[in-house]
This record gives sequence, C-alpha cells and structure tokens, in this order.
Amino acid sequence: MNEINHKTVFVLDHTPYFGISCESPIDCDFIKSKVPVPPISKSLWTCAVEASVEYCRIAYDLFPVGKLIRFVVSDTAAHIVNTWNTGTQTLTHILNAMTMVGVPPRQTQASDYSVIHGLRAAIEALAEPTEFQKEQILAHSKSDSFKLVNRGRVICITSARDDASMKSLEDIFRTVLVQQNTIAGHKDYISIDQCHLVIINLYPANMESMVSNRALIDISPILMSEIHSNKANSISNKLTNLILPHFDLASTTVTGIPMKEEQNASSSANYDVEIFHGRTAHSVFLGTELVLPHSLKEGSDYETVTLKWCTPRSCGSSEMQPCLAQCRVTPVDVTSRPSSCLINFLLSGRSVLLEMPKKSGGKITSHLLSAHGGEIFIHSLNTARSCLEDPPSISEGGGGRVTDYRIKDFGMLMQQHRLIPLKPMPERQPDESLLKMRTKLSRNSRYWPLTLGRTVLYNIRHFVEPILLLTQKPELSEDEKMMCLKSIYNLSQLEERQETIAMPNMGHRLKGNKKEEQYRLLWSELETVVNYNGTSPNHKAIVSCIRECRRMYPNVDGSDAHDKSQGSEGSMSDAHRASVIRATTDSPMSPPHSMSSNGGGGGASSTSGSAVVPADPSSSSAAVTLGASSTAGIVGLLGARTGVASSTKKSFGSGGRSLFDVLATTERTISQKRIDFSGRLCTPTGQVAKLYSHIGSKDAESAPGRPADVK
Repeated sequence: MNEINHKTVFVLDHTPYFGISCESPIDCDFIKSKVPVPPISKSLWTCAVEASVEYCRIAYDLFPVGKLIRFVVSDTAAHIVNTWNTGTQTLTHILNAMTMVGVPPRQTQASDYSVIHGLRAAIEALAEPTEFQKEQILAHSKSDSFKLVNRGRVICITSARDDASMKSLEDIFRTVLVQQNTIAGHKDYISIDQCHLVIINLYPANMESMVSNRALIDISPILMSEIHSNKANSISNKLTNLILPHFDLASTTVTGIPMKEEQNASSSANYDVEIFHGRTAHSVFLGTELVLPHSLKEGSDYETVTLKWCTPRSCGSSEMQPCLAQCRVTPVDVTSRPSSCLINFLLSGRSVLLEMPKKSGGKITSHLLSAHGGEIFIHSLNTARSCLEDPPSISEGGGGRVTDYRIKDFGMLMQQHRLIPLKPMPERQPDESLLKMRTKLSRNSRYWPLTLGRTVLYNIRHFVEPILLLTQKPELSEDEKMMCLKSIYNLSQLEERQETIAMPNMGHRLKGNKKEEQYRLLWSELETVVNYNGTSPNHKAIVSCIRECRRMYPNVDGSDAHDKSQGSEGSMSDAHRASVIRATTDSPMSPPHSMSSNGGGGGASSTSGSAVVPADPSSSSAAVTLGASSTAGIVGLLGARTGVASSTKKSFGSGGRSLFDVLATTERTISQKRIDFSGRLCTPTGQVAKLYSHIGSKDAESAPGRPADVK
C-alpha cells in the first residue's frame, strides 16, 4: 500500500459579496497632503487571495517538490487557475492568473453565483491523478497487491449566513464526493479514499458572524470536516495557524539577533525572527535533558520554540557537526527587515548556532542555521556522545566519567530472563512463553537504576537480599513471606539503633548523605520495588509491613511519611512518591518507566490478611500476629524483643524517640529558659507586680536634705 497525501485545492468565493470592504482601514502616512484622505480598506476578495497565496508560498518554500496546490475560483461557474502540472505550481503563475480573474463583479440580480461550482471542480481535481501517481500506477500495473491510496485536502474560503447554511454546504460536498467515486473506473479519474474539508467563513471586521466554529469531525468514512469563522483582517493568521498541522510543521523564534539600525549604522539592536520548518527538528530532542522553551505566539493559536542567537561561524568542513535532523526553513514574515537581514546573512555563507536551556541548568547549542545550495536549513545537533567516536569500554563508563554501573546485577538480570527455544506443541499457543517473559521482564525492570551512585537499596543488598529475589516471583509461599518480613524487621532494627549505612559507592550524586535521608530513600525504594514486582496477597502484606515500618520512623522534618501519602489535602500520592524516588535515585540514562500509582499492583490495597511473624530473630517459636493495616501489630513486632517494653514503644516509639530522648529534650528546654521576673515571683497570685517598688522608699528617706527645685 502506498499512501499519497500531497494534494491541496483552494476554492475561493468570487461572488459579488466578496467585493465589499473588510472594514479594516490601512494606516497611510501622507506628510504633505492637506486634503483629508478617506479610509482605505481591502476587500474580502483581496484578503482571501493574499492569505491563500502566503499559505502557498510557505508550502513551496519548505517542499520544492512533492506538495501540489491548486486554485479554483467560483462565481457563476468554476474557473481553474492551475493544474497538477509542476509548470503551473509557481507563485508567478498563480498571481498572473488571479490578475486575469480580477475583482468580483458588482452587485447583480443573477442568482447563479455560488461557491458550489468551485467545490464540484475541487472534487474532480482531487480525482485527477498527478504525474507522480501516474508513475506509481504504471510501475505497479502488474502487481495485484498494490493499492494507491489517494488523499487530499480542500480549503474553501466563502461566506455563509448561519450554521444551517454551512451544514447544507457540507451535505452537498459529501453527496458530490460519493458521486465522484462511483465513476472512479474512468481512465481519467481515480477514487478518493480520504478528503479533508476546511471551510473558512469570512466576514467584515465590523460585523458579527452567525456561523460557529467547529473542530475536526468525521462526516463519513471518507470525509472529515472543520469550520472556522474569521474576520477578514485576521484570515492570514488563521491560514498560518492551519498550515502547521496540515504539513506537520513547527515554529522557532530566533531571539537576540544583533542588527545595525537603519538610520544609525554605528548602533545595533536585538531583533527576533520567526521561522517555520519541519517538526522533526524539535521532536528528535524529546526524552533528553534538553528543555524546549514553548510559548504561545502572540496573536495566534500555536506555540513557538524560542532559541537564542549565538556567535556566527563560517561554514567550514572542519566545523561541521553531526546532526540528528535537517529541515528547510522559511521566514513567517518574509517582507520584514529583520527576516530579510537574517536570510541574506545565511545565504552569504555564514552559519549560526542556536542555544537551548538544559534541565540541569545552563545552556547548550542545540541547533544550527546554515545554507546549502541556495536553501536554508535548520540542523538539530547531536548533544550526546557522537556516534562517529569510538564507543567507550564498559569499565570506563559513558564519556569516561561514570564508572559505577551495576554490571554484575545486569548480568544476573540477563540470566534470570534467558530465553530457550521450545519445541512447538499443539496445546501451546504460538509465542505464549515469549509473551510471559516480556511481562516478567517489564515487571522486574520497571525500577532498575543503572548506577550504584543513584541508589541506596542496591548498595546494601546483603540486608535485603531475600526481598529482592523472592518478590520477583508472581506468587509467594508463607515461608518466603516470613523470610521477607524478617529482613524488614532486621532493617528496622538498624534504623532504631541509628546505625549508619555503609555505602562505598555513593559518591556525591544522591541528594543528602545524612542517616535519616538515607533511610528515607531506602524505605521508599524498597516499597517501590516490592510494589512493582507482584500483586499477590503476600506481596501486599509485605508492602503493608514496609509502610508500617516507615510510619514508625518519620521523615527528617518530623512528619509522618505514611500519613502524607494517605492525606487528602497537600498530600503526596503513591505515583508522586514514586516519581520522587526516581528523580532522586535513578540514572538520567535509565530507560523510561511507567510510574502510575497502581502500576505495580499492591500499592492500592493494604488490607491483606494477618500473618504470624517471629518476634525474636533468635527464637523462631515466639510469634505475634501482624495485621496488614494495623499499627499495633507492627509495634508489637518491633518491640516484642523486650516483652513489657512494647507498650512503652507504642507510646514513645511512634515518634521515633525513646524515653531518654524525651527527658533529655525536656531538661534542655527548661535549662535554656530565661529566669522569670523576681517581682512576679514575690507577688501573690491575682495581684499586679510593681516594676520599681523601691523608688518610693528611697525618695522618702532623701526628702529632708533635698534642695528645692529651681523654677
């Protein structure tokens, strides 16, 4: 099957109505004229022709071959402006033909003026094969499996009274389209497999339209339609917005271009120039650490990417850089002075680098503007390690800087997921084992840091080895669950004793090296791994046990991590917590993961049944009942080593503080307080303390010998 979608037909309404003014006066500066000049406005016809020709210019600039556009003018009959022949696919031919067509006729009483004549001619034009389609049909004439898919687009610029008139126009177009396909067996026509109808309702700027805008919908299996109602003075912006999705284009604004002022050549100012190009120049950067600075274009409905101008260079062979994509560019405002200066600068043989911000801060040169053979291209530069260089050895790491890859763990992962060919059997479905292995590999690799410097869990795997290995099974037995719970219990003992986690490969890439932060990341990673590995009841019980242990020991700021994950306002959901874990522990080179809140299962439910757990590691006979969502159960599990002390831990251990810590904090607080005012201490309760009680007695004693005041 060969899909062809390179046809576009413009149908321009040439009825007497389009000869009226658009009621948008043009600003004209008459310096020496003393006679008042009446306002000058373009007609609806002029606005429609200028906008459609500009649409055509952008398409021809970006696609010198392959994209064909035809024009049909409709009044009392359909007037064909050009054909599918490449000789008529030029702006010169179109403008000359429009000059011969002329302005719409003045108001007349004739009733046969209609845009329907042009729509019928547009459908016939889509059914006519182009030169490329004729070559494809001739080349595959002997092939029975070949099918040529003929697709096209019709852009009709007209004016309607209301939505009912627009609906009638769509119905007529659909009927004519079906009729045209019935005669597709004719030697001069081929069937139309898909047609995209775009109707633009045009009206003067001082009027209100009764036609509503409507998004793209499917009218029939072979016809989809959309309606836009616009004032005549904004038709150019509307067609500029539509050409981006029609030809899969993107917008880039080059900012900070230094240019000399026209009046004062000794000074310069910075200007911005917007260009159009293929969307591939931006899409190749998705998923990397580069940030595409999107912003909504002022006065338009589409987004543009802003890139900063860098110091220009000459386009020498020694300075050529490997690129990921290359697309032609064309300026949006081709008549502006900044656009003209930029185009002439690039055509003179200079090249310009463009900067893009990075997620980690700073900027990087991501694009290059350069001219080749008289045409200007935008190059998407390779910001990662070049494919032309020798690849580094695994011992060096990517770029020679990363040396702590989990090589042994990756080898173990490959051994656990090794594929062995099986003999086909009738009772076994094809690729059944392959699908099971894909599911297992996807489940076990949803969280898999590439380097040891990005993880806490895999640096102390000797403490949690049973959990990492056993939870990879889809189902767990009771003994396996007990082993996992025992490992969790031992890990909680380490945190209770405030022992530092020895991690020689930590480096400086993790956020924070404090004990509290390390344990917080450890519990988060452990919960994520178990949550993604399975959804069985025993998996859920293990996840519940991990969450209860995290509740016993809060975060660094004293808040409860489990309550935060369950709160309604200002809380952090499981999916958000998983994204935080990945942001702080995963490698930037890790493959993409799906961090949904119910992604691994087990995270949505924590109400599994109770389990009998050994209370003391040295004694397998002592046991307590662990409820999946019971705080008392996990408190009893952690405090069963001291018997009676379990009630004390329930009171003071819930905040992560012992009785000694509470008493020491209280004494420290009392000692740091300032001594109270002595007068308040001596004053009976209920009376007001006097501030300077001794002043009155001293004045009375010194009164006889005191000299009289001088007045």
